[in-house]
Amino acid sequence: MEPTLVVSALLFGLAGSTHCIGMCGGIAGSVAMSSSAAGQKGLPLLVAFNTGRIISYAIAGFIVGQLGSTLFNNPDLTLILRSFAALIMVIMGLYIAGWWRGAAYLERIGGVFWRRIQPASRYLLPADTLPKSLALGGLWGWLPCGLVYTTLLWTGSVGSTPATSAALMALFGLGTLPAMLTTALLARQLRQLLQHKGTRRTAGAIVILFGIATLPWPLWLQHA
Repeated sequence: MEPTLVVSALLFGLAGSTHCIGMCGGIAGSVAMSSSAAGQKGLPLLVAFNTGRIISYAIAGFIVGQLGSTLFNNPDLTLILRSFAALIMVIMGLYIAGWWRGAAYLERIGGVFWRRIQPASRYLLPADTLPKSLALGGLWGWLPCGLVYTTLLWTGSVGSTPATSAALMALFGLGTLPAMLTTALLARQLRQLLQHKGTRRTAGAIVILFGIATLPWPLWLQHA
């Protein structure tokens, strides 16, 4: 796997976590506050929840990677796919910063699927055991989220194999982990800082610049 892809996937997660805590921070916080009759602590439950979430991202990446790998084997499409991947990064940055919500339209598509599986979460609450917390996280990973969907499109554009796309989605999930753990366990002020407009705009701008930098400029010049 190219180092640039590894850095990009982690960057998406780290920068996008300003958005993630708004989508999943509440449920993660409730998991952290849960405790079983056996005295289970909040942190192990929270780790199990996020492990399940990251596993679901990897599964989705593998599925999308199946299609992406088919297209990637066509040399004529390589330039287009690389450019599309860079464009997706720019769109993602705009979405994170709150400057353009175009990626949110993807959430409507996922909403159809989510309405079918979301009722199953009621059987996992309260998530007061490790298996229930892991299963709830695995279910919550399919929550309609423009950030996750744009990352999926990106992995399908750059991943040469389904396994690569799955690994990139897992890295994206790992990138969101620091914020998801700390905001669920620490003070409300930290969550407010991560969701502050200035923080979101800075994170979004970094992703946009990274997307522009990864455009395959040399290949376009060769085709000019």
